[in-house]
Order: sequence, then C-alpha cells, then structure tokens
Amino acid sequence: MSNIIGKLELIKERWEEIGKKIIDPEIISDMKQYVKLTKEYSDLEDVVKALDKLKSLNSNIEGNRDIIKNETDPDFVEMAKEELSDCESQLEVLNEEIKLLLIPKDPEDAKNVVVEIRAGAGGDEASIFAGDLYRMYTKYASTKKWQVEIVDTADGTNGGYKEVIFEISGANVYGEMKYESGVHRVQRVPQTETQGRVHTSAASVIVLPEAEEFDIEIKKADLRVDSYCSSGPGGQSVNTTYSAIRLTHIPTGVVAQCQDQKSKLKNYDKALSVLRSRVYEIELQKKLASDASTRKSLVSSSDRSAKIRTYNYAQGRVTDHRINLTLYNLSNIIDGDISDISEALKMADMAERMQEGAEA
Repeated sequence: MSNIIGKLELIKERWEEIGKKIIDPEIISDMKQYVKLTKEYSDLEDVVKALDKLKSLNSNIEGNRDIIKNETDPDFVEMAKEELSDCESQLEVLNEEIKLLLIPKDPEDAKNVVVEIRAGAGGDEASIFAGDLYRMYTKYASTKKWQVEIVDTADGTNGGYKEVIFEISGANVYGEMKYESGVHRVQRVPQTETQGRVHTSAASVIVLPEAEEFDIEIKKADLRVDSYCSSGPGGQSVNTTYSAIRLTHIPTGVVAQCQDQKSKLKNYDKALSVLRSRVYEIELQKKLASDASTRKSLVSSSDRSAKIRTYNYAQGRVTDHRINLTLYNLSNIIDGDISDISEALKMADMAERMQEGAEA
C-alpha cells in the first residue's frame, strides 16, 4: 500500500507543478506547450482525487479499528464495525480503479480521427460492404454524440463505396475507434448474386489520430496543390469548376484530396487536415518503432493487413479474431451497436498493459 501511495504522491507533485506552469504567461504564450500541459494536468487530476480518497479511507479504517480495539460501549463498537466493513469494501474497489489509472495513457486517445474505408477483394460486394461499414460507424458516432463529416468519396459501381474518407470529432474518439483499424471480412449472399451462393468479401479500415497544427508542421513550400473538377453529387458547379483539391506532400510523397466541400478553400482545408494526419502517423510509427519498450499488442496492432473481424450473415454472428470474441447479434452491430466489441477490446488492451506493468 505504501508503495502505491508513494507513486500517487509523486504524480500529485507533478500535477501541482503543472498547475503553477499553466498560469505562467510564458507558457500561455507558447500554444503548443500550453495545450500539452493543460491536457496532462487534466489527465492527472483523476489520480490526485483518487489519492485524496485513498488517504481518507485509510484514515477512517484506522480510526474504526482503534474504536473496536479500545471502546467499551458496545453500540459504538458495532457502529465502528459496520463503518469499517463499508470502508474496506470501498478500498477494494478504489484499489482496482487506481491500478487502471496508473496504466500509462495513450496520448493520442483524446484526439479526433480521420477514418479511411476502402473496398478490398470481392468486386461490387466489397464496395457495398464498405458502405455498410461507413453506415455502422456513423450510427455508432451518433450514439456517442460525435460529429461526422465526409472528406472524400469514390462510389462503387453497384452501390457503396470503393473508398470513403471521413472525420469524426468528439470526446475521446481515437481512444474508442483505434481498435477498428484492419481488414474486415463479410460472408453473405451478395445482392448481385443470382445463384444464392455465399461469397467472402473484404474492406480495409484505417483510423488515424487527427493531427493538430502544433503536432506537426506542414510547410507550404513542401506542398504541391492540384485543382480538378468535382464529380458526383454537389450541385450545378460539379464538373464545371476546379473546386476539388489534391495535395501532395513532396518530402514524403503522401497525397490527400477532397471534393465533397462546397468551396475550393474548404476542400483545401479538409485535404490539408487529412494530409497532416497521414504525415503525423508516419512520424508516430517511426517513433514507436524506435522505442525498444514498445509492446507488440494483438489488440491494437498497427498491421493494417491483419484480418481483425468477420461478419457472417448466414449465422448472424460477428467474430473479432484478436480476442476470440463471437457475438450473435450481427444485425444490431452492423446497425451501429459496436459498444460491446469496443469495451471488450479496451479491457483486453488494459489487461495486456497491466500484465506488462506487473512484469516490469
């Protein structure tokens, strides 16, 4: 117990130190530093509150034990026993909460995301499935009170999308959505199939943490900007004005484009947001690869080619292969109710990190 309190005391000292820094005019004038520190201050606040509660519970437990040991009034002793039992129960719960709080947080978890869904093997059916995944995520976002905005689309020839890129903004979006990256498979009779045979098709999902301007600097001199005519829905200006934008980051070769906004400037801003996130992720992956302590987790794998989930319509089941989870409520899941899968993946991820912490 004293070891845990010692760790919490060090965290509280850091929290108090940051509290002084974030009211320093020098820090406030440095937006990048200020945002970083205020985020850290907010993250540590829960730990500080847990420490205060832990100290209070320990004090109450000690006091009640003293009463039980020394008090002669049986009524007082009985009351102390009841309060002691209650405090010990609270302490057991709090200790588990503290273990979770002490797991290092992914600093990206609070970010918004850019989601890219691309049809894979399976022809028209893969495009239709990509559209199903897009609707699944937009409905899930709605239940979480998140905002969704399309950046770019390429329609399938028979419905759905060959590719759809969209942004999701809200509270802790990347922390919830990061487990969706990978290859999703569907097994069903396609709408385009006349023989009633079950086909297997696939779509890939990439979830990128949205990079802010202070996360990574994209110099205008490093950008090639191309304009082209928009295609598809969008009003009278479609195919008549060069409002669509394609940006190429010359140092990395990363490309991003947007045609779904109503103006050239808005398309430029959206394309730049996606480009920044893609370049940021490249730098992030380099950093993780160079960190000898980086864990290789099956739960939040960065391997985009890994098959992570199968949606089997004939059996009404969804299987997440990373944690061997099978749920027989496919219709609800494809309709946006992926919270059970998300929670199971988060718990598995936490369990891995707790195990690593115990072994360290």
